[in-house]
Amino acid sequence: MSTSISINEVENGMGLLINGEVWTILEFNHVKPGKGSAFVRVRIRNLKTDAVLERTYRSAETLEKIELEERKMQFLYSSGDDYYFMDQSTYEEQVVKGSMLGDGVHYLQDNLQLFGYVYDHQILKMQLPNFIIATITETEPGIKGDSSKSGYKPARIETGATIQVPLFIDVGETIKVDTRTGIYVERVKK
Repeated sequence: MSTSISINEVENGMGLLINGEVWTILEFNHVKPGKGSAFVRVRIRNLKTDAVLERTYRSAETLEKIELEERKMQFLYSSGDDYYFMDQSTYEEQVVKGSMLGDGVHYLQDNLQLFGYVYDHQILKMQLPNFIIATITETEPGIKGDSSKSGYKPARIETGATIQVPLFIDVGETIKVDTRTGIYVERVKK
């Protein structure tokens, strides 16, 4: 269900329906130039493609606002290219294709909490947490005393993903990984 709103009613995080596609507002700025009429500059993100656009709207224009739900989802298991999540508000099982998760499939851990963006009872996007805590399962032996950032080596974490870690990291250690970039952040003490 959508409602028509004035451009002056926009808010960060609001869902919009533009040309049949769902977008969210990242930021907006009301501009009142010395000459001419006021306008609003809006940065929006497409929920399906992650494309970011900057658009300018005149004060008289209207937009189509939609109710976009942000739901907590818990990862359960995967089977082929299907990934199963439990909606934490309804306790219903939801199935998502791997293509919707992108590279995030490499960082899914059992019971990991994600956010699902839902419109019209359909999941449009799954958002992983920015960081996960994972254990190193396979890597070359660490070099004692080498805590400088002079070199990196490949290491496999418990989810199966391979990331680059500093030379001093060893098998069994717990680390923090940025899921957006797949980069080692720091060692975590248990």
